[in-house]
Amino acid sequence: MDDEETDPVGGPLPEAESFDDRVLGVSESLIRYVEVIAALVLVLLFAIGVFDLTLQIFQSALRGDITDPLVVVGFIDTALLLFIIVEVYQTVVAYTQESETRRIVRLVIYTGVIAMVRKAIIFRTGEYSSEQAALTAAAAYTLIILGLAALLLVERRTRGTLPESG
Repeated sequence: MDDEETDPVGGPLPEAESFDDRVLGVSESLIRYVEVIAALVLVLLFAIGVFDLTLQIFQSALRGDITDPLVVVGFIDTALLLFIIVEVYQTVVAYTQESETRRIVRLVIYTGVIAMVRKAIIFRTGEYSSEQAALTAAAAYTLIILGLAALLLVERRTRGTLPESG
């Protein structure tokens, strides 16, 4: 008997999947669906936020306080929050599409930078119980921003020099 007679039609049979493999396959599919739902929720939040910002600007223009610095800072705060939502959305999409790890890390760094700049812009010393507490918060924000800037600098300088991971 030669080899052709012992092999089934179409080649050898694949090994049967174990129960664990099937459960893991189902769980991976569920995770993928939840990731897509999370991305859709972020799109909805962004749309609501853009509508809200437009409404705030329109109402401020009607009231005549659109040139008030505190009102403008409120607009900037809302706009930066919308940018954070966009960055988180892009991170979720990159993760769902199984993009390279460097791209995901870069998006997370950008999100952190935007979030901390937002915190710095809306920082008010009067919101803290003491000057010492405000100074401590300001120092912490500064350290985080400098750390994120350093990470961003390292990421940009090493782009193309390190092997891609993913």
